[in-house]
Amino acid sequence: MKIALVAALVSSAAAFAPNAQPPVQTALSAESDRRAFLGAAAAIGAAAAIPASAVAKVDYENIAYLGGGSVVDLNNANVRAYLRLPGMYPGAAGKIVSHGPYKTVADVYNIPGLTAGEKEVIKKYESRFTTKEPSPEYVIDRINNGLYR
Repeated sequence: MKIALVAALVSSAAAFAPNAQPPVQTALSAESDRRAFLGAAAAIGAAAAIPASAVAKVDYENIAYLGGGSVVDLNNANVRAYLRLPGMYPGAAGKIVSHGPYKTVADVYNIPGLTAGEKEVIKKYESRFTTKEPSPEYVIDRINNGLYR
């Protein structure tokens, strides 16, 4: 932005520099000079009006609970996170990710249609589950994250 301002000042100052021979001014060249000046001024004004970029959320503080560690977040982890827990995938895992959000780990047992075998498997791994605040960036991909291999 500073460079654009300096360039505009230098170009406008050059208009006042003495020339060895005054240019012949016609109505057509005067109009094009005016348009060039107004175009440059508009570009500088537009550059000044552009807001500063927003700070993006780069790191998710609960990334370790999405399936890469020993503890799985019931509200944000993808269905593939349950592959590491034998017996959970696809039955119980599919039901967990298609319901929720869960306030506590015990809320998982209230899923409609959960069989006795699925409840036993969930009970087996209950200590490895946690419930974090649902994050829209991860909740949207809980059922299908597009990874097929």
